[in-house]
Amino acid sequence: MSGALAVIGLGPGSPQTLTPEAAAALDRADALYGYGPYLDRVPAKSGQTRHASDNREEGSRAAAALRHAAQGAKVAMVSGGDPGVFAMAAAVCEQIDRGDAAWRSLDVSVVPGVTAMLAVAARVGAPLGHDFCAISLSDNLKPWGVVERRLDAAAGAGFVIALYNPISRARPWQLGKAFERLRQHLPASTPVVFGRAVGRPDEKIGIYSLDAVDPSAADMATLIIIGSPLTRVIERPGRSPLVYTPRFVEGGH
Repeated sequence: MSGALAVIGLGPGSPQTLTPEAAAALDRADALYGYGPYLDRVPAKSGQTRHASDNREEGSRAAAALRHAAQGAKVAMVSGGDPGVFAMAAAVCEQIDRGDAAWRSLDVSVVPGVTAMLAVAARVGAPLGHDFCAISLSDNLKPWGVVERRLDAAAGAGFVIALYNPISRARPWQLGKAFERLRQHLPASTPVVFGRAVGRPDEKIGIYSLDAVDPSAADMATLIIIGSPLTRVIERPGRSPLVYTPRFVEGGH
């Protein structure tokens, strides 16, 4: 019996943003692995086992799922958003790279999902309309100095920046430091979008300027988009503003 592991993106949280491909992969699975709150998004199915673990146990979670698949089971590893964006697809690949040689012969697939920066951008218009990048503010897996250098480089090059993992109880200061650093490169009026829990009942969207943004308004469920010097806000009487980054850059054709 041949086992398989599917690493599945659940999207930002709303059932409407779960892709048909992801829904079918979940339905085929004998066992589900994942961070507890992500598993809670998946409806229970008779005969399907669940294996929840803590958010900081990505390596051991991936290894456990691979061991289970190697026994012949069809295993699904669930991940919020897209599994390839700061998520479980890389953790699974790392375990295959350094783990049991038999894992390399498993049928492994990655099923994409709507990542948070796309969901937040869609709520406010088109802030990612031109060149952009994504940076995780967590220093759990890389030094804070690397984060600072990447912020400097991205802002200095004119990228719109999406910030993942912006703040937590263990890291309450880093988002404020990141804004301080970005203010050295960007105009005070640069738009900043906070999108929390998009697609879920507690969704919250805020649009601020870089000089006035308050880091304490964010938590780990928040995705932050910092505009480039070209990003604009269109005020609309009686309606939410639109935020967009023009596709044309002076000197283009």
